[in-house]
Amino acid sequence: MAGSAHSGKGPITGINITPMVDVMLVLLVILMVSANFMVQKQIRIDLPKAKSGESSAGPAAPPSAVTVTKDGQIHLGDQPVSAKELAEKLVALARRDAETTLVVSADKDAGHGKVVEVLDIARSAGLRRFAVTVEAQR
Repeated sequence: MAGSAHSGKGPITGINITPMVDVMLVLLVILMVSANFMVQKQIRIDLPKAKSGESSAGPAAPPSAVTVTKDGQIHLGDQPVSAKELAEKLVALARRDAETTLVVSADKDAGHGKVVEVLDIARSAGLRRFAVTVEAQR
């Protein structure tokens, strides 16, 4: 028997680690498969750099995060929305909690006017607290 210290006579003096290795490999596969489900979807944007800024406790909840992409598309959470849909959803958000902080992330190549439009829609909806996401300069 390969890998066995047992010759058929006498007590077993070696430990067969094959079952333990099998169990560890199964656990590794489960971890690798489940790790894909833990990854949060994100919209790829190239954030502008800033030397100053404050760290937040974590990513904003999707309903209070607005992203403006390089080509001017607006996303609320991870869903693309039009300006009209954004206004409707932010009004509902402001009704639930007027103290909600709206986190605005915009690609560094996004038009300034589009970012101002998003902030204007948010203020018209009744939101008064904003945060702008930037990437720290190194």
